[in-house]
Amino acid sequence: MVAGENLHGESFEEILETVFDSTDTLLLVDPTGEAIEALTTVTAAASNPPSVRVLAEETLLKDVMDDFVVASNAADHVVSGTLSIRSGHSAANALLITDAAVWALVDVPDHVAALGTDDDDFVETVRETYEAQWETAAPFDLRTPPLSRVRETLGEEIGQDTRVDFDATLDALQSAREATGEFDEVTLTLLVAARNDVLLYDISKWGEDVGIASKATFSRTKTTLEEEDLIKTEKVPIDVGRPRLRLKLNEDRFDEATPSELAAVTLNQSV
Repeated sequence: MVAGENLHGESFEEILETVFDSTDTLLLVDPTGEAIEALTTVTAAASNPPSVRVLAEETLLKDVMDDFVVASNAADHVVSGTLSIRSGHSAANALLITDAAVWALVDVPDHVAALGTDDDDFVETVRETYEAQWETAAPFDLRTPPLSRVRETLGEEIGQDTRVDFDATLDALQSAREATGEFDEVTLTLLVAARNDVLLYDISKWGEDVGIASKATFSRTKTTLEEEDLIKTEKVPIDVGRPRLRLKLNEDRFDEATPSELAAVTLNQSV
């Protein structure tokens, strides 16, 4: 790729993959939510991604990071040092800025273009302008845990079978949700836990400790799923204190309770 040339593709992913191959550092200014989602996907797939900084309005960041998959992947990149996110003043256009070029992103149905220039003076002026804004911008607090930590601790604390089901259901959700939007990660976790006969206490304690949601949120969602006849519970006596509840799927509501079926139920509950 020639620095500053115009780029065309059907998606932000295509544009970002091309830019990734040409630079070690990237500043993404005022992106759309779709561009941020694409960034987390492309960064995860890249063998040697550049150091990426995102400067965007706080309201947009909060909205896009409400998606568990996007936020947990972004958190992984933040922990690895690949990604930094700050909230600040928006630009007139969505911009991709490297040391050698600037692109303005244009998005229309079924097509994305990055209109670029490598004019030295212009690139330097743009870079200095938004570097200054970056320095004064506030770091954005990602409240979602890294997906790698979610998976690792789920296997260690709850069981590898539950982790395998979680991963498979999440993969099925990724394929199915393009047409249906976001899903509730607590619902997903409880359905997977019920498929593996996990105690409510154990899964809710793990969920709170890892940072997915509070025990109270897990309990409320469990009640909703019971009221919908999707799961049921059975009491398990313990030595001291009240019996604990074991989560079980309501077999009358599931044909085989495959990951794809759990994903479909999760999406339906999120509508």
